[in-house]
This record gives sequence, structure tokens and C-alpha cells, in this order.
Amino acid sequence: MQALQLSWLLKMAWRDSRRNRARLLLFISSIILGIAALVAINSFSENLQKDINTEAKSLLGADLVIESEVDPTKNASAFLDSLGGQQSQIVDFASMAYFPKGGFTRLANIKAVEGQYPLYGKLNTIPKSASSNYQEGKKALVDRAMMIQFDAKVGDTVRVGEVYFEIAGEVSSSTGRAGITSSVAPAVYIPKQYLAETQLIQIGSRVDYFYYIKYPTEKEIETFVEDKKDRFKALELRPETVEDRKRGIGEAFSNMANFLNLVGFIALLLGCIGVASSVHIYIKDKLSTVAILRCLGASGQQAFLIYLFQIVGMGLIGSILGALLGSLLQVIIPSVLADFLPLQNVSADISFSAIASGIFTGLSIAVLFALLPLLSIRKTSPLRTLRASFDDNTNGSDPLRWVVYILIFLFIGGFTWFQTKDALVALFLILGVTLAFLLLAGVARLLIWLVKRFFPTQWSFIWRQGIANLFRPNNQTLILMVTIGLGTALISTLFLTQNLLLKQVELTGSDNQPNIILFDIQSSQKEKVADLVEEYKMPLVQQVPIVTMRLDNIDGINRTAFQKDTTSEVRSWVYRREYRVTYRDTMIETESILKGKWHTEYPDSDTIYVSLSDRIANAMKAEIGTQITFNVQGTLIETVVGSIREVNFNRVQTNFFVVFPSGILEEAPQFHVVVSRVDEVEQSAKFQQALVQAFPNVSAIDLTQILKTVDDILGKVSFVIRFMALFSILTGLLVLISSVVLSKYQRIQESVLLRTLGAKSNQILYISALEYTLLGFLAAFTGVLLSIIGSWALARFSFGIPYEISLVPAFSILLIISVLTIIIGLLNSREVLNKPPLEVLRKEI
Repeated sequence: MQALQLSWLLKMAWRDSRRNRARLLLFISSIILGIAALVAINSFSENLQKDINTEAKSLLGADLVIESEVDPTKNASAFLDSLGGQQSQIVDFASMAYFPKGGFTRLANIKAVEGQYPLYGKLNTIPKSASSNYQEGKKALVDRAMMIQFDAKVGDTVRVGEVYFEIAGEVSSSTGRAGITSSVAPAVYIPKQYLAETQLIQIGSRVDYFYYIKYPTEKEIETFVEDKKDRFKALELRPETVEDRKRGIGEAFSNMANFLNLVGFIALLLGCIGVASSVHIYIKDKLSTVAILRCLGASGQQAFLIYLFQIVGMGLIGSILGALLGSLLQVIIPSVLADFLPLQNVSADISFSAIASGIFTGLSIAVLFALLPLLSIRKTSPLRTLRASFDDNTNGSDPLRWVVYILIFLFIGGFTWFQTKDALVALFLILGVTLAFLLLAGVARLLIWLVKRFFPTQWSFIWRQGIANLFRPNNQTLILMVTIGLGTALISTLFLTQNLLLKQVELTGSDNQPNIILFDIQSSQKEKVADLVEEYKMPLVQQVPIVTMRLDNIDGINRTAFQKDTTSEVRSWVYRREYRVTYRDTMIETESILKGKWHTEYPDSDTIYVSLSDRIANAMKAEIGTQITFNVQGTLIETVVGSIREVNFNRVQTNFFVVFPSGILEEAPQFHVVVSRVDEVEQSAKFQQALVQAFPNVSAIDLTQILKTVDDILGKVSFVIRFMALFSILTGLLVLISSVVLSKYQRIQESVLLRTLGAKSNQILYISALEYTLLGFLAAFTGVLLSIIGSWALARFSFGIPYEISLVPAFSILLIISVLTIIIGLLNSREVLNKPPLEVLRKEI
């Protein structure tokens, strides 16, 4: 292209834009928000990953952490000693913490510490000295959340098991421990030297032993661990290195990043819709100007380039503004997500790579989604200037349109894959959006055909005029149906899916619903605990014995043989886990037989039939007749699978993977669980206080308290979701506003002609209201239907949760979008109604 011609084209693009910059501003507004969301999320993710890599040792707390589910044997202890370095130990378990000052109790995460902890990073305590001197006597550190809940002060007393500890300080934060963890499992740190006195470690207690090791010099920990992996496996020790922790946290927060990226994708997709619809309407209004340029000697290609330069310029401005806004917003995201991050502070460095990719993405969107309407300019005839009714075929066969379609498909697919790093997710998203677009376009075409085919000729003038606007030349039915419908579908899917997830944690308060569970009850305490429950007028819903055991072999294949068999489909964790098993002669209401027969008691024959839940049966690849040998604390018991059950683990009951018949395990070492119900908070508090005082080793899970905790967590999660969804909602509203506002230029001449012919202002208002009511309602209704299908697919195939239609949010979104469409459409009519017809006609001409 010659320099002179390029200069002329740029000048023409600039001059033509001067009269239309307000309209072009709406075009770039959706790009600004979409790119802002993308840049903010990508900048935050990049900074988070950089900070994780920098503080990886602090997140782990050591160079090497070794975990064991059992108290290490002599061989294991000797092996741990041989690893050298500075070592510290934590015994980690759940138990009740009792605050005598207020008589409060709560299930807490007890950490019995020996040595310096952590070896990297620190416990932030108030006072600061408490983190270093609490092991000098019977002192404890208590999580700040629990201190606030019970109005406890430093110097007060907390009882753990049989021992009273002075509260030396409160833990305000700990590197590597997310803030939300304090709501779920507030921690109490005690010196390990007093653990035996608490008398909390008994039969059935689930305890984890952690060994933290720090080496004085840099050491190739990965190689060191790899060389000793066989020894770790033989002693059932699980090592974790700094690199392991980095990978683990990276995977966990890559999922969060993927969620945030998908939110950005929705905002960006809405921006794409906004670009396409805005340019489509803008170019249709500019066809008369193009025709004049053609009459003056400009070629179709030159006219095309003039408006392409306009779009590129506005797209570049919008992308730069969006990138700058995103760089500012990424400072806010860490504070929004603070409770879910393992780092106390996430840096807010400017990410030039995120800015560059945002600008490139925004510019690509502006060009690609503007090309389809722009291509029609090349075929605009000069005859349009002479005959106002001339309608040249600008939408006929054009090979370049298919090239643009392919480029758009590749762009969305590539962008989605780049953001999610999952080709399957990208494919389904593209197919879903494409199907939604085709369905909305099909509904629009069907609506046009129906109103033409069954036009109500006997209805009043206003109804006939309003309905006729749906199919007349220059109608906006297709563009508004697709734009409003897709925007509604995306936003509604977000809200319906969120509502489904929130419902999964709701527990009903019906009269028969148990809400308190007591566990770690020893056999000698069983009757006394039951008496205490009845003393406080609480029902004994369940009283269940539990025996711990491990899997020895399945059909003669033990763990060693399984590890050598690379073709086995059995899940490896079934050999590693500790099974908590019960025995009984009846099934409970949460169970139903899928296969086989329920065996109530140990029969006269030597065969012991057990019942497996379908989950563990699938993991073991077990069927009826499969032989399974269990190791019950040194005694091998050979069993045969007699039945497979479907178990509803979501119900508040003691549900088990494995159930033995009566007559086998009664003499085995065991502990017990009691399930009951409390009706009032005061009753629960008094009962738990009496329970802890009489049986310090027994722990209680009060589901009413859990519900409050869950409600608090869900409130934070909902806030995060809604904050991130705000990008999509604002973009969707801008798309709706820009589509409807820009569409007024297609109806303005018809409205003026109606006024010239004698139509009154209120009649034109009613006609416009009827048209926008039909378009807004039908588009929003179709979008909500698509969102119901989309949320069902997400629930069924992504989240694996039962689906239930939420009518309230669906109806609310339908109503809001419909009303907004009508209001914005009516506001557009003010220019026609407030000015003389001749003035408007001269302006338009």
C-alpha cells in the first residue's frame, strides 16, 4: 500500500470517527472490561506462582517432612535418626479443647510439638515471644479465631485431655496455613512432652506423626529421597520435599487459577459478542456513507480499510485501557482471596507478559469479530445513494467469511486451551458456545418466520406495527436475540451453578436429623457415655462399634505383588489405607443392596461374608465371591465378598466401606461412636461441657457449629465468586446496553416517518415498548433455558452432584434482563420523541 494512499485512508477513518465516537465508545467498553479481567487474573496467578517458588521452604517448614500414620517402630525411629540434620516432631490429631473460664468446648486440631517449629518461616503470635517459649512449661498457643470466639485472653487456661495448659499466646497466622483453615480446624499447639499426660492417644485414635528436618547446607533433597524410596516404602513413611510441596500447592492453585481464568473467559466472550453486535449495527448504519464514497471513486477495498482502521484503533485503545485497569485490579484480588491463600502476602508486581498478552488478545478480538460485518462493505453499491430502497446483496456467498469463521474458531479454542491447559475442556466450551449461538439464531429465524406466517392482521395498529418490526427490513431480531440470549445464558449459568454448589452443603433441621457425633469412645466408657446422653434428654440414634484393620491381600495378591503388577486396575490407596470397620446384623436406612445377599451373622461354615460399599468395591475391582484377607492388629481374617451396597455418604450417619456380620469382631480391640441429636444451642453447650469433664478423650462433632462454620466459609466463597462474576455481569450489561442503544439508528427513520404521517408520541412509545418486550423476553427466556441445560451438564459431568432447577434465580434473571431491555429501548426513543421530525430527518440524511 502506497504511503500517500495509507495517509488518505487514515485521515478518512479519523474524520469519519469524529461524528461517531460516542457510539464507538460503547464498542470498546466491553473490550476494556474483558481485558481488565484477563490481565488482572493472569497477573495475580503469575505473582502467586512466583511467590510460591520464592517461599517454598517456608510453606513446607523444612527441607524435608516425613509423615507416618502410626507411631514409628524402632526400625523406623532408627532410620529417621540416620537421616541427620536438625529435626523436630509434631503429633497431629483432632480432640476437644475446653476453656474453663467460660465453660466453652470446641473440636480443635491439636499439634503436640517437640523442637523448633517451623524450621523455616514462623508462627506469628501475640505476644511475639510466645512462639519460642511456650514449650518451657505447660503452656499452649491457641488459634486467634478460637480465642476471639470464646473471648479468651493470654494467661487464661485451656484443657486438652487431662492436662490444663496456660495460654501463652494466640497464633495470628502461620506461613503455609490458609486463613480459612482456622474456621474449619482451629489449632492448639502444646509441648509434646505432656502428650502422654493428656491420655488422648487411645485405641482408634486417628493420629498423624510429622518429622521436620533441616540441613545446615544446601543438599540435593530430591536425589537423597529418591535413593532411599524403597526404605521409605518398607517402613510406611511418606516423605515430602520442597519440590513436592511446590507441585502440590501449584496444582491446588492452578485449579483456582483455572476457575478465575474461566470467569475471565466468560467476560471476554461477552466482549466478543459486544464487538460483533456493535460493529454489525454500526456498519449497517454506515452503508449509505460507504455508497457515497463509492460514488466519489473509492473502491470497495478502500472503504473496507477505512472502517477497519477505525476498529483497529478503537480496539487498540480499549485493549490498552483494559490492560491498565487490570494491572490496578490485580492489587485487589489477593485481599479478596486472602482467606484461601497459604501466603500471608502476595506481591502486586506489574506483569508485562500479562499486559502484552491482554493487549494482543483484545486487538485480536476487535479485528476478528469485526471482520464479519466489515466484509459486507466491499460489496456496497453506489446505487444505494440514488435509491433509498435499494438493498444490495451484501450477505451472499463470500469465501472470506468462512476464513474468518475458521480464524474465530481457532482463536477461541486456542485462547481457552491456553487459559485452562485442558484440550477437552476447551473443546466442550467451544462446542457449547457454538450450539448456543446456533440455537439462538434458529429461534430468531423461527420467530421471524412465525410472525410473518401468522401475522395478526385484525389486531390494533400498535400491535401490528410492533410485531411487524420483528421481520421488516433492517429488523434487529437476529442480532438482539443472539446478543441478549448468549449474555443471559452465560450469566445465568454462573448463578445456577453457584446455587447448586451451595445446596450441597445445606443440612436440614428436621426432627429426625442427627446433628452431633461422639467418637473415640473406649469400650469401658460405652455404657457411661450412653447414660450421659440419655441424662441430657438426647436420643441414642446410633451406637456403633468400630475396629481398625488393614488390607492384607485381594484374591491372594498382597501389596508387594500388586506393586510389581503394572497391569492391575486396583487403586493403590486400597492397600495403604487404614480401614475402620463395623459389624452388625442389619442394614441401616442409608444403605441398599446392589448385588449379592446380606449376611446377618457368622454362619456355621468357615466362610465369613462381608459387605462392601460400591465405592470401595470399584476401587478394589471386587465382585461377589472375591476373597479378601484383612489384618486385624496382627490377626489375619479371611473373608469373601457376600454383597455390594449403595451407600448415601452425604447423610449424617456412621457409614462404612466394609461391614462384617455379627459374631466375628466382638472380641477385637475397638472403640465406639454415638450419633445423637440436640435441639438447642444451650443444651449442646452444657452436654459437651459435661462430656469433656467426664471423658476428656471423647471428642464431639457438633454439626450445628459446623453449619455455622460452613455458612461462614460459603459466605466467603460466595463473595469471591460474585466478585469475579462482577466482571462478566458488567460486561454483559454493557453488551446489552450497546446492542440496544446502537440499534436505535436502525429504527429512528421509521419512527420519524410514522410521526410525519401523524402518529402520536405515545403510539411510537408503545410500538417500541412492544418490540423490545418481545425481543427481550424471548431472548432472555431462551438464554435461561440454555443456562439450565448448561448448569445440568456441569452438575452431571463436572461436579458429579444431583441437579435441581432453581426457579428463583432463573426467574429473577429472566425478569431483570427483560426489564432492562425494555427500559434501554424506550430511553432510545427520546431523541425521536423530543425533536421535530424534519430536524431528525436532516440529521440522518
